[in-house]
Amino acid sequence: MAHALGAPGAPAILRNSDLDADAVRQARVDLAACFRMAARLGLHEGICNHLSAMVPGREDLFLVNPYGHAFSEITASGLLVCDFHGNVVAGEGTPEATAFFIHARLHMKHPRARAAFHTHMPNATALSMLEGPPLVWAGQTALKFYGRTAIDEDYNGLALDEAEGDRIAAAMGEADIVFMKNHGVMVVGPSIAEAWDDLYYLERACEVQRLALSTGRVLKPVPHELAQRTYEQMREGDRESARLHLESVKRILAREEPGYLA
Repeated sequence: MAHALGAPGAPAILRNSDLDADAVRQARVDLAACFRMAARLGLHEGICNHLSAMVPGREDLFLVNPYGHAFSEITASGLLVCDFHGNVVAGEGTPEATAFFIHARLHMKHPRARAAFHTHMPNATALSMLEGPPLVWAGQTALKFYGRTAIDEDYNGLALDEAEGDRIAAAMGEADIVFMKNHGVMVVGPSIAEAWDDLYYLERACEVQRLALSTGRVLKPVPHELAQRTYEQMREGDRESARLHLESVKRILAREEPGYLA
């Protein structure tokens, strides 16, 4: 299902200090932690799926997982630094082709997306396979995403060129979450912590909706006004909650999987 990336284009200009900063090391640790916890929670799929984050201090370089490695194998130092032309400017290996074409174009088209997490996590993907809106706003957890989602209705096969990456980026618009019909989901955020927090709670929201649907009974959506008010309440402390969530993930991993820090 995965494809290696083809020949790169002109490389980005790299200053010697760009990848040595403490902020870059911290981004590597944070992103590696997301990979490891996503693997623990079953949010991955083989050696496919990809999480990326912009390199702190750069607008043309991003961190991404190398092709051929499962999420449970990712380490902070093993992440690749790529430019928007397909060049690996730091690290061993290459990104998977769809990882490059989706993530490079999305980061380039949406500078607000400092982190971009694409998975085929089972419950969110299951809802993306159904006709109509994936979330119906019947559960409290789902209200975290009220007004923040978009739907890419036009499944177009694998993203193996810039045109498909641009099409997916356009489908995102101003949303933070895109349900990619017949495919999976993309979650973007202004930080790695916020993207992780959204990815985790999105899957939980989709899981409880799937369970409710499995009863065969009719769902009871929350009225618009109340859904909007609850969303606003949730968003007030979201940034700090996301930071604390990722810190808890890193503490767990430091005890149980310290190898992710390598």
